[in-house]
Amino acid sequence: MNSFISKQTVWCLTLAAVLLWLPAGAARAMHGNASIAGVTGTAFQFTAKADHITTGDGNNVFFWGYANGGGEVQYPGPTLIVNDGDTVTITLVNRLPEATSLVIPGFAVTASGGQPGLLTREAPPDGITTVTYTFEANRPGTFTYYSGTHSDLQVEMGLLGAIIVRPSGYVAADPMSWTAYGDERSAYDQEYLYLLSEMDLTIHKLAEQGLFDQIDTTRFWPVYWFVNGRTAPDTMLDDDVSWLPHQPYSAMTMMNAGERVLMRMIGGGRDSHPFHTHGNNFDQIARDGWLLDEGGGNRAAEVGFIPDKSVSDFTQTVSPGGTYDAIFVWTGKGLGWDIYNGSDAEHMMAVLTDANGDGFDDTTFEYIADHGKPFPVVLPGQQEVTFGAFYSGSPFLGAAGSLPPGEGGNNPNSGFAYMWHSHNEKEMVNNDIFPGGLMTMVIVDAPGGGVMP
Repeated sequence: MNSFISKQTVWCLTLAAVLLWLPAGAARAMHGNASIAGVTGTAFQFTAKADHITTGDGNNVFFWGYANGGGEVQYPGPTLIVNDGDTVTITLVNRLPEATSLVIPGFAVTASGGQPGLLTREAPPDGITTVTYTFEANRPGTFTYYSGTHSDLQVEMGLLGAIIVRPSGYVAADPMSWTAYGDERSAYDQEYLYLLSEMDLTIHKLAEQGLFDQIDTTRFWPVYWFVNGRTAPDTMLDDDVSWLPHQPYSAMTMMNAGERVLMRMIGGGRDSHPFHTHGNNFDQIARDGWLLDEGGGNRAAEVGFIPDKSVSDFTQTVSPGGTYDAIFVWTGKGLGWDIYNGSDAEHMMAVLTDANGDGFDDTTFEYIADHGKPFPVVLPGQQEVTFGAFYSGSPFLGAAGSLPPGEGGNNPNSGFAYMWHSHNEKEMVNNDIFPGGLMTMVIVDAPGGGVMP
């Protein structure tokens, strides 16, 4: 990259390229689908085996992964969603060419069956012998699991996954009960998982050929970077798209302005990844399944409350094996103009109320101090710009404008779209093809997911 090109220019070019590259119809339906995709229950059957995943540059990469029961082997492994207090069992059978196992940090795990290993009991590579891992999910939060055998190779090959423990009192059908830790300061309206990982293509090619004696994991050199097992632009597709049978989990983030979004971040590989949220800061509320709280009371956030020891930042360094929970709220506060169209007469006549004194309208979450302020620049004409697939034709949230024939279409609610991505720029490629890698898009809709009055 030439040194005279500014970082701002790079981001603008990246955004335009991604929006133009994203297949039509890729944006998911949102709002009311607030739960993370995964499998629920208390007894799980895993099969470790091999297959191929697809990367955003069209490559097929050999990998090892876990299949849930008789399902497809997947990368990452199945996201397990259990309840606080559950006794959980995972029974593992192994169809790989070497022994493998599971370790689950954060819990006291007992293992039975199989053969002895360095960290835990292992499933031999016979496709028959099983190992059963049992633990009590005795605290809520975000956790991970991965292979405890030959981990420098097997985690790299794809043997990793996520565990979410729901707190007591959580009811899927009752949004008022949605908290990460059974504490109102961890309450949320939407939740998303971001399991970050990477792959060294050379290691996977050698493993596919059975040349294990030539694999040197000390010469680790990744060329692919993933969010939930996908590289951009595939991160923005729906869950369970047919042409990604082994990569079922989306990373497309969608929210309404003013909503509390729970970000569950996991370091799944061997590198740290600086995960960056444009727009505004998030508040990290927990780490490794522990709420950042010493019982010292609440400190007010812009919308709602957060634990007293939470950390505000715009980039989270997601370290290997670590888990991080954060609350992100997009409000548009302080932009200096009315994001809901300060030139619209009906909008200008709206009566705003702020009963709780947080500076936002109680219904629309509009930042009251900016109400009625005009858009600060004159927009260029249609012949002077290139249209991304998410542009609504209007700079205002929830307001659509005119577009040339065939343009737009991926933003029916006229939201704001921008990137969340790795702040390590080399991780925003697919095997040196830019843009790609550890990147996804975010769409912020007007409150209620529709067009503002």
